Amino acid sequence: MQNQSHRIQLAPGKERSLKNRHPWVFSGAIQSGKKEGQEGGLVEVFDSEGSYLATGHFHHGTIMVRVISFEQRTIDQQFWNEKIAQAFDLRKQLNLPIKGTTDAFRLVHGEGDGLPGLIIDVYGDTAVIQAHSAGMRLSIQQIAAALQSVQDLALNNIYDKSAEFSDQPTTHANGCLIGGGDETVVSENGHLFLVNWRDGQKTGFFLDQRDNRLLLAQYASGKNVLNTFCYSGGFSMYALKAGAQHVTSVDSSRKAMDWTQRNAELNAFESSRHTAVCDDVNTYLKQVPNGLHDLIILDPPAFAKHLSAADKAVVGYRNLNETAIRKIAPGGILFTFSCSQAIDKQLFRKTIFTAAAKTGRNVRILHQLSQGADHPISLYHPEGEYLKGLVLRID
Repeated sequence: MQNQSHRIQLAPGKERSLKNRHPWVFSGAIQSGKKEGQEGGLVEVFDSEGSYLATGHFHHGTIMVRVISFEQRTIDQQFWNEKIAQAFDLRKQLNLPIKGTTDAFRLVHGEGDGLPGLIIDVYGDTAVIQAHSAGMRLSIQQIAAALQSVQDLALNNIYDKSAEFSDQPTTHANGCLIGGGDETVVSENGHLFLVNWRDGQKTGFFLDQRDNRLLLAQYASGKNVLNTFCYSGGFSMYALKAGAQHVTSVDSSRKAMDWTQRNAELNAFESSRHTAVCDDVNTYLKQVPNGLHDLIILDPPAFAKHLSAADKAVVGYRNLNETAIRKIAPGGILFTFSCSQAIDKQLFRKTIFTAAAKTGRNVRILHQLSQGADHPISLYHPEGEYLKGLVLRID
């Protein structure tokens, strides 16, 4: 529990970003209070003339303060209850959850919900928490209590999956804060998915692609589909239900392929319509005969998690997309994505342009995609727009 705040004072002229409600304070902007700050502790930030600006969590690093409030108030259980309730109110406005069809959604999306460093995904009656900062990890019990205070969520299980982002051990067994278990079956737009939050990537499923999976279904009927980096087969299940002739799902993870197979069984798809391949995507894609697939999905993991890796990532995205554009059948549809925060929309589009130009094929943009609305982007924090996607027609 945190309720004591330390004071940070900015250097003259460094208050502008906070006055514009950007939720980060960089180390170079701070004039005094750095040495006294405790990792994960609460700090109040003042400008050089002593006027209050914001309250946040302190961290030793380039980003020294992550703002959780622009109002000077006590950060107590009531604060956390209000923030979680506000986040849920937004999801209700987005018509989430949808009874009978969708019971999996993102409840808290970091800066987009005014809580930098905190991710909470809901899977039926389970909430899975990822605290990406020391401040959020120190507040985990208050966050769990706030989740329980929202009656309409009706949670029976709360699981903390923060340990993989920290060298600090959790104080609760196996990550379980409330309840137990490590997997469940959820429904997304009527499609069934097994979600394992203990062993799965992120919180167990990639909820940010929900709307894009629904869009893919509009193009899948009668198509021969290749879903690469498929994880547990999200796009594959939508394509199969939409009437794809055949879907091939490829991922290098054996565990992911097992989940994909289980999801195909959950949705009662004929085994003859789906092939699961455990292989390196780049290797597999290069061996695919030209023109075999008329719908291809490229949804790789982040090639660049930091700006220093951006140049290398661009080469990876370019080569991957060039191969897919060469391989796809004439008139084919390519869904291509980047979830690398270090690659912005303009750079991603330029990279795909370069890949397409090398093939000599005519390529048109049909859709420009982003994350779902339950992964909101603060207008004051454009860095939150991490998922970029294009739907391309290849002639």
